[in-house]
Amino acid sequence: MKAITQQTFGGPEVLVVSEVDRPTPIQTEVLVRVHAAGVNPVDWKSRAGGGMAGVLGDPPFILGWDVSGVVEEVGFGVTTVKPGDEVYGMPWFPRAASAYAEYVTAPSRHFALKPANISHVEAAALPLAVLTAWQALVDTAHVSAGQRVLVHAAAGGVGHLAVQIAKAKGAYVIGTASAGKHEFLKSIGADEVVDYTAVRFEDVVSDVDVVIDLVGGDNAIRSVGVLKPGGILVAVPSGLQEGVAEAAAKAGVRSSAFLVEPDGAALTEIAGLVADGKIKVRIEAVLPLEDAGKAHELGEAGRSTGKIVLSVVE
Repeated sequence: MKAITQQTFGGPEVLVVSEVDRPTPIQTEVLVRVHAAGVNPVDWKSRAGGGMAGVLGDPPFILGWDVSGVVEEVGFGVTTVKPGDEVYGMPWFPRAASAYAEYVTAPSRHFALKPANISHVEAAALPLAVLTAWQALVDTAHVSAGQRVLVHAAAGGVGHLAVQIAKAKGAYVIGTASAGKHEFLKSIGADEVVDYTAVRFEDVVSDVDVVIDLVGGDNAIRSVGVLKPGGILVAVPSGLQEGVAEAAAKAGVRSSAFLVEPDGAALTEIAGLVADGKIKVRIEAVLPLEDAGKAHELGEAGRSTGKIVLSVVE
């Protein structure tokens, strides 16, 4: 089968088209014919030797975790899906899923049935980003109706989905983004939008129940001050920076590091929200599998609104 491999860590140029053996599912696994694969920041970080490179080990390897495709074969014991089913998922994370390829194998319960009202390209853009947002908001912060939620980098891949999930749960949502992205955020439900390039968010935001920090650096410790007593800060990139947990405890608020996990059950619930029109994924660009390097260049430029996707089947 065709796949995008890399033989060494480096820039986007190390991603090359290769012929590799097609994987075979074992018991409880499925073989999925990949129609589209999402591209995420962890992909280009891992390509360069950061991200999940410590888990993947040294090259050669195949990047990618976001998959949408069709089940072609099932291993013994699989009861949740059958050949011909359209599925989407984020298998194996943080271990290698090797999604930049024509086929992947993974446990059947790492996948869910693809929402019928969206394309494979849209479905491939969802899993890692939407599960990150869902698990941070729903499983970790236990967001509920009437709460005030602040989402940093709200127009990004994870951020714009976090805004919609928080709204679906009945929260009042505040997002930080540059001015050019404010109308987009309002169109997907943000109640307030703060231009972080013009003001310090902590000067204009207060009494927040939940902060989802998708920026890192000093953003997390600055966010502690906007939380009301008992509120929670969920730090997504790189975990809790030094001093954040101590500052949070001193302020009477909670803090949590976070890393997304495969979750087919959550994807099934999310698919219902997608079917109801409560979650819509924004696609920044779609490129053919062969242009994985260009996709990484686009993502690393840091100006994307929404997601980048590789099309594997026309």
